[in-house]
Amino acid sequence: MIENADSKLTPGLYIVATPIGNLSDLSPRAASILAGADLIAVEDSRVTAKLLHHIGIKRRMIPYHDHNADQVRPGLIADLAHKSIALVSDAGTPLISDPGYKLVRDARAAGHAITTIPGPCAAVAALTLAGLPTDRFFFLGFLPSKAKARADIIAEVAAIKATLLFYESGPRLGAALAALAEGLGDRDAAVTREISKTYEEAVTGTLSTLAARYADAPPRGEIVIVVGPPGEAAAPAEADVDALLVDALARLPAAKAAGEVAKATGLNKRDLYARALAFK
Repeated sequence: MIENADSKLTPGLYIVATPIGNLSDLSPRAASILAGADLIAVEDSRVTAKLLHHIGIKRRMIPYHDHNADQVRPGLIADLAHKSIALVSDAGTPLISDPGYKLVRDARAAGHAITTIPGPCAAVAALTLAGLPTDRFFFLGFLPSKAKARADIIAEVAAIKATLLFYESGPRLGAALAALAEGLGDRDAAVTREISKTYEEAVTGTLSTLAARYADAPPRGEIVIVVGPPGEAAAPAEADVDALLVDALARLPAAKAAGEVAKATGLNKRDLYARALAFK
């Protein structure tokens, strides 16, 4: 139960992260903001109603989602001049893989106060479970459902030296993993699901192994795919390097030929220059 549910908040927009599974993950500050807000902009009022019931409060809610955002947003912006409005999604941090950023953008342009109340985020939680590098990561949300569009997106990020994060649904998981294996190579990966719920799990393995596991057995629940970064490229064969140097030397002086081959192969320019001189 939240005390001081009638305490007034300063007018403005409050971005409130909500639980992605266990309702007890709602922070005390988030609960206080929800209790004090004049209005809560929600993705689905039925989902948020359960959360509000859990903390023992009632508040006016207004739907704000993909299908009505353009129509509802102007009214919310006008209300921010004299009302405190909390923005929530069904689960996790608003604006992550949803259209809430436009409300924040327009609220800032109108000069209204904006406050974020951080908390659960499925992508970050999955990263902590996967046991893959966390120093650099790249979030891509949901992959397209059509094979060609999905393959194009995967090709765009194949060379990024970072752990990749994708949201996915159970029925599409097997196809997504197979496409990732084909487009990225057989990298280490993890499939995390039901984060912070009773049946939370993180299944690890190579992309091909995971694709085979889930090909005919789609799991339930919200899913995050975590894919490790690409490994170091294999060093080019000596014969291939020599061929590149011979070709470059036919057109360029030794120093410039060595620079060209160094750029193409990633090898040390000084070593290549010495090799070029030997050929000369």
